[in-house]
Amino acid sequence: FRSDVKMNVCALVLALVLAVCAARSPYQAVLQHSRIRGRQQGPNVCAMQQIIGSDKKYFTNCKQWYHRKICGKPTMTTYECCPGYERIPGEKGCPAALPLMNIYNTLGGVGATTTQLYSDRAKLRDEIEGPGSFTFFAPSDKAWAALPTEILDALVSNVNIELLNALHYHMVNRRLTSEELRHGSSFASMYQGFHVHIHHYSNGVVTVNCGRLIKPDQHATNGIVHVVDRVITAISNNVQTLIDVEDDLETLRTAIAAAGLTTMLENEGQYTIFAPTNEAFEKIPPETLNRILADPVALRDLLNYHILKQMQCAESIVSGTPMETLQGTTLEVGCDGDQMTLNGKAIITKKDQLGTNGVVHYINELLIPDSAKTLLELAEGSSVATATRLFVEAGLSPHLTGSEALTMLAPLDDAFRGSLTMTPDMKKLMANHILKEQMSSKSLYHGQELETVGGLKLRVFVYRNNLCIENACIAAHDKTGRFGSMFTVDSVLTPPMGTIMDVLKADDRFSLLVGAIQTAGMTELLNQQGALTFFAPTNDAFNALPKAELNKLMRNRQELTDVLRYHLGEGLLVSGGLGSHTRLKCLQGDKLELGLRNYTVYVNKVPVAATDLMATNGVVHAVHSIIKPLRESRRFQELQER
Repeated sequence: FRSDVKMNVCALVLALVLAVCAARSPYQAVLQHSRIRGRQQGPNVCAMQQIIGSDKKYFTNCKQWYHRKICGKPTMTTYECCPGYERIPGEKGCPAALPLMNIYNTLGGVGATTTQLYSDRAKLRDEIEGPGSFTFFAPSDKAWAALPTEILDALVSNVNIELLNALHYHMVNRRLTSEELRHGSSFASMYQGFHVHIHHYSNGVVTVNCGRLIKPDQHATNGIVHVVDRVITAISNNVQTLIDVEDDLETLRTAIAAAGLTTMLENEGQYTIFAPTNEAFEKIPPETLNRILADPVALRDLLNYHILKQMQCAESIVSGTPMETLQGTTLEVGCDGDQMTLNGKAIITKKDQLGTNGVVHYINELLIPDSAKTLLELAEGSSVATATRLFVEAGLSPHLTGSEALTMLAPLDDAFRGSLTMTPDMKKLMANHILKEQMSSKSLYHGQELETVGGLKLRVFVYRNNLCIENACIAAHDKTGRFGSMFTVDSVLTPPMGTIMDVLKADDRFSLLVGAIQTAGMTELLNQQGALTFFAPTNDAFNALPKAELNKLMRNRQELTDVLRYHLGEGLLVSGGLGSHTRLKCLQGDKLELGLRNYTVYVNKVPVAATDLMATNGVVHAVHSIIKPLRESRRFQELQER
């Protein structure tokens, strides 16, 4: 109930934000949400989420407000004056608008006193005090303190050239509010026309050269100040050049050239490259790496899997988010505290190496997409380890590591029961778990037949709640490899080896039933082509009947036929096709009521003892009771109660 209330409140707040901020920027929308959350503290108060144990603060959105987490770390709520306002002693909130001053004086009041000091030293003060209209991306005091000592020393030892140039690179010769800082835009700076690169993300984070604007929109009489969390540097190289000049990316550079991607990474774009280091390539088994490097299709997929379609600076990430790669599938890009993560792993060793057409993040693990893997590699790390071992022991590795177009049906580990000794029968069974075509489960249809490497044909059954191949139903999304696909299934396949009658004759539990079928003259029905579901009474079911009732039943052929036909359903229904409540028309004309509770199948409230004995013309489910129509069962119960 409480979560529903939260969601309703969140929806209401979102509606208010959208109403006020229609057609405005993501940052303005988040700022407005922070205003709404802070209004109980007084006018012009904004709620901020601060990561506990750090000084990092964010204007809050609805998700962060309720989750109280950013980058997986807990946050606390603080309240500050919204941009452009200040407190008055003795009054609630922030009722006073900040007096407008020139940019130089504004720097001193927004936490950029070091930038103000360096502006003085570099003789920039007159320019930013005087007439004009400028945008100053001003590094915070902590941003200057975080600069390596040798870089800072080089700047301050040559204030008239190096420091002045550095400060001019933080300036644009026009006023740009946060709304005008659009995603993917760039603006010529006041340092030799080198551009600054803007990204305005949907979560409200705005960056310049991957530095986060921590105090945007500080207005001045002669422009505007945006306080930034880092000192930014001029960019002149594209991402390919960044890779070319880095010794630690030599293997990547060679792979990019072999895949024909060099030109793409030199041209205009907005790329994010997760660049595997030489060490990352060295961690891959040589046979796997050599196979991929020698296969142009697999190599291109491998590299494209490391490239996002959009530019993603590290500071833009506040939680795990799936992002599409050039290869077509997604990576989850997230964060854990100050660490950027990929698919939940902290494998990024260097962040935000910025180029004119994208950003490079170094990673120490190679990411191999499914589309570059063999079938055996697809199975690694999933819950089909037992099946994988049995495929290998059965001598099927050549099929699963080569270039054949195949589909592997891999049962979950907990689907295996009993002895798993590799016998000739087990080898045949495993061979029948490999289809002779590479398939997608989305292309399967009811009644389709699939040929296996073992020489059998398996049937496809499509139900409302499941998709099954014989008795095995698909339990997870397909994995599509370089040449083959893997379907994870919930059961070990039991391919049909004969008709329903053959199945019953081969199983000693059904000897009395076989006799009854012959007496009723139904042998031909259960041998002919068709699709039937037989809830087959075992010997225990017949022996549970009073002897007189059993003798009477066996002497009355019509009654016996009616009873047996009541146990036969029209259509083939495996256990995986059952829902919580299913009705199946039987040959006798009535309906059977089927259900599934606690992994047990019930038919007319009778538990099924064994399911999915597959036959060429149907399926057999064993029951230890003679099934009676529910109305008859109720009438029998009422008679007993009297």
